[in-house]
Amino acid sequence: MNNEWITRVEPIEPAPGPLHGLTMALKDNIDLAGVPTTAGDPRTTEPAKDNAFVVEQLIAAGAVPLGKTNLDQYATGLVGTRSPYGACHSVFSPEHVSGGSSSGSAVAVATGQVDFALGTDTAGSGRVPAAFNRLVGIKPSRGLVSARGVVPACRSLDCVTVMARSVATARRVFDVMVAFDPEDAWSRRASALPQRRPGRVAGSAAVIGVPDIGLGLDPEYEQAWQATLDEAHRLGEVVKVDVQPLLEAADLLYSGPWLAERWLAFGDKLDDSEAVDPTVRAIVRGGAALTAAGAFAGFDRLATLKRASEHLWTHLDALLLPVTPGHPTLAEVAADPIGVNSRLGRFTNMVNLLDLCAIAFPGPDRADGLPFGIQLLAPAGHDLSVIELAALWCGENPPETDVLLAVAGAHLSGQPLNDQLVRRGARLVRTARTAASYRMYLVDGPRPGLTRTLPRTRTEADGPGIEVEVWSVPAAELGGFAATIDPPLAIGPLELSDGRQVLGFLCTADAADPERDITASGGWRAYLAGG
Repeated sequence: MNNEWITRVEPIEPAPGPLHGLTMALKDNIDLAGVPTTAGDPRTTEPAKDNAFVVEQLIAAGAVPLGKTNLDQYATGLVGTRSPYGACHSVFSPEHVSGGSSSGSAVAVATGQVDFALGTDTAGSGRVPAAFNRLVGIKPSRGLVSARGVVPACRSLDCVTVMARSVATARRVFDVMVAFDPEDAWSRRASALPQRRPGRVAGSAAVIGVPDIGLGLDPEYEQAWQATLDEAHRLGEVVKVDVQPLLEAADLLYSGPWLAERWLAFGDKLDDSEAVDPTVRAIVRGGAALTAAGAFAGFDRLATLKRASEHLWTHLDALLLPVTPGHPTLAEVAADPIGVNSRLGRFTNMVNLLDLCAIAFPGPDRADGLPFGIQLLAPAGHDLSVIELAALWCGENPPETDVLLAVAGAHLSGQPLNDQLVRRGARLVRTARTAASYRMYLVDGPRPGLTRTLPRTRTEADGPGIEVEVWSVPAAELGGFAATIDPPLAIGPLELSDGRQVLGFLCTADAADPERDITASGGWRAYLAGG
């Protein structure tokens, strides 16, 4: 971890929320207000004016940033050695690489300096360092986590990731990170992705795919992989599948049009300065020579490989793979920096290209005690399925099934009825807004009631939606809680501004008196403050 940055971060008071008091570190291609975002280039000294969107979400949920971390320069590498600030090594061996490009983030978590850290994962950069440091690394579906305020590598593929020492902690952070950002052109609403209900794969019903071919692993890894295959049967049915289209897609990342995308993102920085890592320069400069015809050829090849692999997901809950074929030493990387790095991406490079989600987590250790990382892959939108499976694999008790409930009035934090939620074990997840089509009316109590307008009656005057708090309520408590709600209010489905569906307080249409429309206040607290 780059201690220089730690001393520059002003201490903040943790906000109340689901991450209250958890400490975090940020890969130094993610903006933290008041601190330069160098992306591993020491020539960048201007402090960031604002927090990245995802950092703002985490701080609002109670997380405390402690500092920025080392990385492979411009997030180009899976080794953790391409940095003018020095090479990182695995916390388990001074001779072996830490993995990159989110090298320092992994080390900061593995050494206990922070509870979790953010990285980015374009080619595997959030999973490889997790594997080499015995951590959990969640790579969300593309676009679920905003990359606004992140220095781009391949903007169409970049994903902000989280690393932690347990699936449970990583899951808590993931829940906060996922939010639609209308100012990020690549942001996607969770509701726009085909989703599998959380819990569907829990228990013995899971169908896990494994490769039907040898993977060419190093001997220490082959032994650990065979032990992994034996353990996989604990999760359910294990079936062998053809992974060749996925492996071929992985080769496209640095031989197709996406190398030109890196050149577009930061090629102007890759001059002959000593501040530029020579391997990064040599790799990315190749993108300048790619043509539009070559780009379309690459897109066509990827589409062909994606179609060839689509059948996998009609019967699999997840695909199990090693994260890497081996764990190289610093000396091996120094002797062949490009070749060794390329081999590390064999099982990770294709995930974003094929629009998959993934989670890396510890498998059985190698015979010499070094970590062996494995990963579960699934189609975009199935993030919670693979997270749950990883928790089961790691022996973490699955969380009690909770239901997300949006509250808009007296059950808000600090309001008179909030204790009815707290006493039932509910916890605040985040603040949010409803979709713009909701209106808020004053009903008997006085209480606010939300009603959704018909599509033909919506106008721009509806505004940005109504402010709500989203609480996680134990499912076993929801019935008893709902019984305390007096008409004309009731609990029903409610859509948030990011497209996600939750339960919420709604009022019946006959109680929506136009004379008592308080939508313009934007929320119950603002209405009360306005008198």
